[in-house]
Amino acid sequence: MILIATKPDIIKQVPLYKELQARGHAVFLVHTGQHYDENLSGGMLKEFGVQPDVNLNVRGGMHEVVSQIIGRFGWLLGELKSRGKTAIPYVHGDTTTAMAASNAGYCQGFASVHVEAGIRTLTPAYEAISDQRSAISIPNPAVWREFCMDRKNWRRGSQEPFPEQFNTRCAEAATGIHLAPVELDREFLLSEGYAEDRIAVVGNSVADALNDAKTNAATSTVFDRFPLLKDGEFVRFCIHRRENCMSKRRFVSILDAMGTLLEAGRTMLLISLFQTEAAIDRFGLRSTVDEWKKRYPHFIYSPVWPLYTDVIAAMERAAVCATDSGSMQEEMNVLGVPCVTLRFGSDRSESAMGGGNIIAPPVDATAIRAIIEYAWDNEEMRRAPKLYGSDVSRKSVDVVEEVLKKGSVFRNEDERLGIEGRQ
Repeated sequence: MILIATKPDIIKQVPLYKELQARGHAVFLVHTGQHYDENLSGGMLKEFGVQPDVNLNVRGGMHEVVSQIIGRFGWLLGELKSRGKTAIPYVHGDTTTAMAASNAGYCQGFASVHVEAGIRTLTPAYEAISDQRSAISIPNPAVWREFCMDRKNWRRGSQEPFPEQFNTRCAEAATGIHLAPVELDREFLLSEGYAEDRIAVVGNSVADALNDAKTNAATSTVFDRFPLLKDGEFVRFCIHRRENCMSKRRFVSILDAMGTLLEAGRTMLLISLFQTEAAIDRFGLRSTVDEWKKRYPHFIYSPVWPLYTDVIAAMERAAVCATDSGSMQEEMNVLGVPCVTLRFGSDRSESAMGGGNIIAPPVDATAIRAIIEYAWDNEEMRRAPKLYGSDVSRKSVDVVEEVLKKGSVFRNEDERLGIEGRQ
């Protein structure tokens, strides 16, 4: 059972769904209904040529969505169980669906396969480079990048992004097979006590979806709609994390940096999402953005695009991506596009350690702009090692099939310890 809910779920889970189908497994595609409009869900499902078998049709606030997923998916699993079926939920990453659906599965005695398991936020050791507790003093971007490339300069323990770091930790406890994207994630899982023989480093399935999109990029019409992007030399901004969009200081700092870049003549694409729009209105910035649209012909302000092929066709040509997204950090690594992460830390810190990503704490507009300017078409960053593999869906299903040869995904303690009881 492949669980999807949000746009990143669809991108990363559909390759696994198709791999399971190709091998002849009985597989259901279960959509929670969390992202239900054309731009965030419908268009991409059509693009990928899939149709959900089940839609849980969840709606409401976060607590309501969580309870509805647990209740409705739990009921579905209970029906299958009553008919003698064994279900294997594949949940993805740090989503609300991963947390709630794995909980529902565990209540029925079905452990999950956690795709993108073990992602944990690390935060640079700001105390090592700042003399003041009340402020963060970032050195020049080149020095800061070198600092962040050293593993010993990172610390664990952050609860941001919220609620994603809560979600991934909860999902882990109900997981029978942990599919970790990189070795660093495997280290996190081992340190938390998960069984070594049920953790596999397979890469990230976003690489499969992205490489397919690159193959189809020539069919994209995105440059007909946005000709300004055709020659590259632009920065893509994406700001949607709750911690950024609920904090006036953070959100205004990011927008101030954007304003100075526009004044300097930099071409900019701002992708607008629900949380982005809410923050613009919450902090009284609608007139500022409207003025940018009138004043700067090199400013593109657009809703999220429904087709993944369009996103990749455009981003292949970007000079830099400034984002608070987790998936965008991965995608920029695969594409070889410099990434600036608008957070205090990262749950994809391996990409910063590899040199292709730089953290830009969202509290100082001058520092944010300086880091983006440094990253702009930075050749060293473009040459950073690719971290997320290839044929990831195939490797992932191989791991699950090997486990199923020996038993089930859900494992009791006597099975884990290899104790044979008397009949």
